[in-house]
Formats: sequence, structure tokens, C-alpha cells
Amino acid sequence: MMKREFPILEFDTDKNALINPDMKHQKMDIAENAVLCFFGDAIDKLKEELPFTVVYTLKFETYYYPVYEFQYHSERIVVVHMSVGAPIAAGIIDKLNALGCRKFIACGGCGVLVNDLPVGDLLIPVSAIRDEGTSYHYLEPSREVHANKHAIHCLENTLTSQGFRYTKVKTWTTDASFRETKEKIRFRKEEGCCTVEMEASAMMAVAEFRNVIFGQILYSGDDLSGTSWDKREQYSRESIREAVLTLAMDCCLAL
Repeated sequence: MMKREFPILEFDTDKNALINPDMKHQKMDIAENAVLCFFGDAIDKLKEELPFTVVYTLKFETYYYPVYEFQYHSERIVVVHMSVGAPIAAGIIDKLNALGCRKFIACGGCGVLVNDLPVGDLLIPVSAIRDEGTSYHYLEPSREVHANKHAIHCLENTLTSQGFRYTKVKTWTTDASFRETKEKIRFRKEEGCCTVEMEASAMMAVAEFRNVIFGQILYSGDDLSGTSWDKREQYSRESIREAVLTLAMDCCLAL
């Protein structure tokens, strides 16, 4: 490892850290397909509709995350309620991988940087600008990271077969939701970003590092494309969020 001007660029290629996920989380009998869902309300609705068990609990300092295993289309599938932010998103994938999960689909919402994405449109991130800190601990420094091609293919096939239209996007992953300035938005749009969120590049990076499959489906939420912020009531779109979770489960089983 070489010393750099900025610490975030000092990537270490050593696969082993002083603390590794499998030191705390031992492999168990668990579904290899896992959906990482940012919609707590949609998970609560799913629990009313499908049989499930809590097979494990991921413990963090601020919150315990139940690992739900649902019976869906006669198959087992894990669903975990995610938290906002790259570090914890990466940590959840790391821990689930140590337990035995190998195929991941995340579903969530995002802000849009272009005005031709109405609220509720389905989006598949194919690459992400790494404007967060977590991914630099998993991959060599680079401007962006790319999504898993097999996951993208499965997402496209599943959405197409069910009659859903979608848009493939480059997304901007940021660590600071209150620092999305007009100049930064302009800059990101110029390099091809259509959306902004806080986890994609980190989740892509940790999946590549751990050699697991990861893909993501988003729905377009608040609008940052104009001169002022339009929140578009994104958090009240329960039916959209429930539908996106179901689609994510279908896509995950197709991996």
C-alpha cells in the first residue's frame, strides 16, 4: 500500500482484515437469495401476506436488523430492511454473505437529476459515481463502479416479461444528502448521471470484492432537476413501494 496525498486513496489489496465478517457471523442454513429493501412499510405489508420466520438478527450499535426468510413461489428468500447510507449497507451485505447469502437484489428510491423521469418510474442502475467513502475500502480508486452484468440481465428480463417499462441509468452515490448543490448536480448531469442516492456504488463495490452477485432496482422519487427541490411526495407512494419489493423478489429468484 502506497501513501497518498489523501487517505481515501490508500487502498490495500489484502483480502484479510483484522476483523472479518465470518469471525462474528458463521455460515448457516439460509437462503442464498437475499433482497435488500429500503421500504419498511412494504416489508410490514409483506409479513401480513406471506409466511416467514426470523432466522437471524444483524446487530449494529444503533439498531438490530431482523433477517426475514419468506416462502415465496415455493422457494426460500431472505428479506432485510436496509438503512440509509453506504457504510451500513456494505456491512449488511458483508454479514449476510458470511451467513451464506450469495445473490442480492436491492430495492429503494432515488432522487432524479433529469426532468423526464416521472415519480414512480422503474430504474436499473448500471453504474455509479463513487462520491462516497465506503467503496474505496473494497476496490481500487476509480471514478465509477459498474453493476454486475448477470444481475442487470435478470432484472431486464424479469421486468420485461411482466410488462414493466424501465430505464437503465448511471447514478450518483453521495454521502451527504444536504450537500447536493446546484453546481454538483450540473457536474454530475454532464457526466451522464440521471439519479442520486446514497448506497449504490458501495453495494456494487462490496459485492465485487466478495465475489457475489448484486443488482438493484430503484423508483424515481424527488426531483432535483430544476431550480428548486420538488419532493413529489415520494414517501407516500405505498403501492409503488410494495410493487417494487415484489419485483425485487422476482428478480432475485431469477439470478
